[in-house]
Amino acid sequence: MTAVLSSRQREILVSVSLVAAVACILLGVWEFIVWKFDLPKALLPTPRQCWNAAVLERVALFRATISTGFAAFSGLLVAVAVGYGLAVIFSQSRSLRLALFPYVILLQTVPIVAIAPLLIVWSGYTFRTVLIVTAIVCLFPIVNSVTGGLLSTKQDTNDLFRLYGAGRWKRLLHLQIPSSVSHLMLGTKTSSGLAVIGAIVAEFFVGNSTSYDGLGTLMTGWANLLKTDALVSAVFASAMLGVVLFGTVHLVSAVFLRRWTKFATTAG
Repeated sequence: MTAVLSSRQREILVSVSLVAAVACILLGVWEFIVWKFDLPKALLPTPRQCWNAAVLERVALFRATISTGFAAFSGLLVAVAVGYGLAVIFSQSRSLRLALFPYVILLQTVPIVAIAPLLIVWSGYTFRTVLIVTAIVCLFPIVNSVTGGLLSTKQDTNDLFRLYGAGRWKRLLHLQIPSSVSHLMLGTKTSSGLAVIGAIVAEFFVGNSTSYDGLGTLMTGWANLLKTDALVSAVFASAMLGVVLFGTVHLVSAVFLRRWTKFATTAG
């Protein structure tokens, strides 16, 4: 057990070291390019200038990150609830799946920047619009993954349930849903990064006309003011927010839902 644990710790240490090394190299190349070509701050600031801007604007960045994070997390939860419900319906009715699944794909293929202005007309310059846009962006990976999970149970397991007289709803509750949890977590991990993108894109449209201050609002304002150093710091904040959201979903999958994700390997 100790050997396995130490091996795992070494693997984590090597991974972190490699990531840190690549980050240092990229920062060094970035700094060199700015120095070599004498680029103006408005075009490309140095990493140190971006850090100084982040420290100077730390209060605004923190508030905006919290606002965008809440919008992304809320939209992701809505997408999980709606997406799982649709997946259950699709798994129980082939006709409905054939009739409605193309429309779910349509939501994925239509550019969100084309949908956002229309949603503003219908929903207004409100947080609700940001929530709707985020949920739409996150919906397809969840529906697609969970539907596949609900339909991927082993035939011999299905036959065993039928042998004991289990009806459709008992098979759904005791077989299909438990075996679909790992697929749900996979779809949610994919959607976690999309949630931050959807929230920021919505804020580009919503934030300019309200007191709503998300990262998208800050980016738009700082871009207009040519505060490139602060703009880059906001981009890094959004990236870190996506990492945190992904890590949260992974933690839930690894710790709280381990029983069901392990069941999927046997029943799925």
